[in-house]
Amino acid sequence: MSSRLNEQRKPDPIDFNVGRKIRTHRRLLRMSQTELADALGVTYQQVQKYENGRSKISVGRLQAVANVLSLPVLSFFENSPDSADRCDARLKTGQSLAEFASGPTGIALNRAFARITDKEVRSAFLGLVNRIAEQEDKREGGRSQQRRNERDA
Repeated sequence: MSSRLNEQRKPDPIDFNVGRKIRTHRRLLRMSQTELADALGVTYQQVQKYENGRSKISVGRLQAVANVLSLPVLSFFENSPDSADRCDARLKTGQSLAEFASGPTGIALNRAFARITDKEVRSAFLGLVNRIAEQEDKREGGRSQQRRNERDA
């Protein structure tokens, strides 16, 4: 029976996805849970529950969150969990791209990149990162082929 209770307590994928987007945008604005909670008239614990998908958020409250974060409400529903699971590549760390982007490194990278105003510098930086990633892929591909060859020998 306890496993049934645990299964019932899992957040709904849509609630989880909406909560993750709330957390990501709040963090991008460098806003604390307490600051968001104060703006909404709820406790920071309630904001935690929204962000974890453990508590469903009403349409009115979601509109209030969108207003505080200066976002359209629809932005919380773009790329539903189903499409994100199908389209979101798994990184070598096992994280999805969305998990990486909403984590500390992803947020820091996005903040720093957003401060670069020169389009040529942005383009050069993106090219550099892509070349580094391609080199990693080639090295990893070579290691994978080598492991297959060793296994087959």
